[in-house]
Amino acid sequence: MRKGILSIGAAAAALTLGLTACGGESGDTSAQSGGTSSAAAGDAKPGKIGVILPDSKSSARWESADRKYLEEAFKAAGVQYDIQNAQGDKTAFQTIADQMITNGATVLMIVNLDSGTGKAVLDKAKSQGVATIDYDRLTLGGSAAYYVSFDNTKVGQLQGEGLVKCLTDKKADKPIIAELNGSPTDNNATLFKQGYDSVLEPKYKSGEYKKGPDQSVPDWDNTQAGTIFEQMLTQEPKIAGVLAANDGLGNAVISVLKKQKLNGKIPVTGQDATVQGLQNILAGDQCMTVYKAIKKEADAASQLAIALAKGEKPQVSGSVHDPEGNRDVPSVLLEPQAIYFDNVKDVVNDGFVTKDELCTGEFADKCTEAGIS
Repeated sequence: MRKGILSIGAAAAALTLGLTACGGESGDTSAQSGGTSSAAAGDAKPGKIGVILPDSKSSARWESADRKYLEEAFKAAGVQYDIQNAQGDKTAFQTIADQMITNGATVLMIVNLDSGTGKAVLDKAKSQGVATIDYDRLTLGGSAAYYVSFDNTKVGQLQGEGLVKCLTDKKADKPIIAELNGSPTDNNATLFKQGYDSVLEPKYKSGEYKKGPDQSVPDWDNTQAGTIFEQMLTQEPKIAGVLAANDGLGNAVISVLKKQKLNGKIPVTGQDATVQGLQNILAGDQCMTVYKAIKKEADAASQLAIALAKGEKPQVSGSVHDPEGNRDVPSVLLEPQAIYFDNVKDVVNDGFVTKDELCTGEFADKCTEAGIS
């Protein structure tokens, strides 16, 4: 699925050193909420950047992290920007995109809700001369000029390896595994599953593990995830491990396990290193999560967007193949990190979450135990 993966350092170097002017005209520079304007190297003012985030329900990251880091980067560069959240509404997503283009956006960065909606938005933007970036999720069949994300197959691989580690620690014998996958319309969910199945399938085939219920969660909806897992547990009461594709789904699983007094006995994975997910790890209810240094992702994407807004043509050395569009998309892919109890402190030390928000109440002693100071 990928032709090249840049390390975080290489990605930054590629973006910093690989900018070449293309002589494009700057866009409208009228006032935009949340942004500021400045002259680009004494020349024309840079264009506007529009960013569409997907929702605030599937993961806390979009509003608590991505918006914050993108805003900081755009403000520091003195470019105009408009960041909006479609809140899971595909019609709203398209309306927001139309409004941004009408209001003079010369760069559009999107996190698609599904590839169909994303493609329609990207194609329309491209037809009107707007530069486009797929952020975090690749739009299959789309026309984005760039893609910035993490190595999502590696994310899934880390989740699979994490579940194996936690089951090994518990000395589980031929455990039955349930898989609670992300949204079937999210290409990242497909890549995550490819990653963790590459670890788990050999275990199933050898008879070391037994494959249990395996189901996707529409729109990454945590409420639906809880209902689905309750049904899984009814169908197979001897589930011994749960591959949950992110922390929200993992917490839905843990909530069900708590009702059955099974929390802490059945390893559950996650992703995103949310405060809730990390607290579940500290409490012993969640086996692991995957930390994606979102600031680095946002910084890489904002650097691309800012360069495009200034009429430059950034060059990156990585690419990802889009099988539906049959094209290689210039890409920056960053490396994820597996997080367990012993290295929760890495996420705090990196500044992604603070000790104050993580180590509240009952988690204070656990934080001390985990070396968080």
